[in-house]
Amino acid sequence: MLLDECVRARNSYCRTTRQELTFFAGQIALHEMATGAVPVRIRDEKPSTSGSSIGLTNRGSHMQRILTFTALAVLASCAPRPANDSEATNQTQTDGTTSVEPFKVGTFEIQGTPTVGIVLRDALIVDLEEANAALETDRAYAEIAMPDEMLGLISRYDDELKPRLYEIVNNVVGNDLLGADYVHRVEDVDILPPIMYPSKIMNAAVNFYTHACEGCTEEELAARTQERQENRGVPYLFLKPTRGAVIGSGADIVLPYGRDRIEWEVELAIVFGRAGKYISASRAYDHVFGYMVAMDISDRGGRPPGGYGSGSDWFVGKGHDTFAPQGPWIVPKEFYGDPMERLHQSLVIDGVTVQEARAGDMIHNIPELIEYASSLITVFPGDVLQSGTSGGTGAGRVERATGSGYLEAGETIEASIDGIGTLRHTVVA
Repeated sequence: MLLDECVRARNSYCRTTRQELTFFAGQIALHEMATGAVPVRIRDEKPSTSGSSIGLTNRGSHMQRILTFTALAVLASCAPRPANDSEATNQTQTDGTTSVEPFKVGTFEIQGTPTVGIVLRDALIVDLEEANAALETDRAYAEIAMPDEMLGLISRYDDELKPRLYEIVNNVVGNDLLGADYVHRVEDVDILPPIMYPSKIMNAAVNFYTHACEGCTEEELAARTQERQENRGVPYLFLKPTRGAVIGSGADIVLPYGRDRIEWEVELAIVFGRAGKYISASRAYDHVFGYMVAMDISDRGGRPPGGYGSGSDWFVGKGHDTFAPQGPWIVPKEFYGDPMERLHQSLVIDGVTVQEARAGDMIHNIPELIEYASSLITVFPGDVLQSGTSGGTGAGRVERATGSGYLEAGETIEASIDGIGTLRHTVVA
């Protein structure tokens, strides 16, 4: 019975199997028989005249004591082991199959160096490499090299790193190590773009019914929505630059020289964790690593003067430096759930809410976007797909303190998605 309890109760520190227990008990019995500690009854031996049977009866009771001792010893071996012989402060409460609390991951400048970190409670940044080194002082943990950039973490997460990150979080939280040297307050570090940098950013254009009918009355919106629902067609995607355009929370959004029709768009950014081509909608989430907040800052001023042609120009409209804020961190998908059920995004400028929407406003859902994008181009770990924005952009002329339908220098923007976080930026000329 005790052996069964031990096997059921063992944790990540217990390395003893049922076979090892049986072998251990057998070795004790053989040793005691060889040394005379347990008398062995010969087949034709007569019972003792003293009235005490030293044969099978005593041996049976002695074996019971052996098994009891063995089980107790193994139960003791299942207790968490200290980091070293003199210290027992670095003990994990659970193994790497679950995390004691949800976390996020991001990239931060710590002491002048870009560092991959685990985000706890949106307030604390755990230096991944330093925390892992502290964990590995316990010999129960195998040595695993930590990535020095986010693309490495994403590409190795499902197959290798997820259990280790869980173990780190369990260790830090479960053993009250939130004050360790490798844990920093978020206000004491600079927030960098989580991914530096994606190989590509794919954006869904006009993918919310309210954005497709900016400035419409309720009756017009209802009629246009019904019309579009009857004929959704296929998604409209475009590519956006990465390095130069991608910035982290807190960095300035720069208005390009001579351009005065700059708008805002808050969007959900889907981060891919697995490569794929021709991904079906039913398997779309298998390729997702997690989610972050994004903005698609847009220039509505058309082609520059003197340019050939007229009207829209996607390179001019989407490609300026600082026009792709992302972050502030990434929520692994297991801690967010289905975005088509949970998504709630909003954008505030100088205290005025100008955009707010839920997933039900989407024309094409996220699995459909993934299916369509991957039918045209291979997606790789760290690639980003942004699902589009809702009504309330400058085209809708939302009234703000500046009285303008476009961004102006000095304004502050906050883009938020419930369960992920908030991007904060100042607009400068």
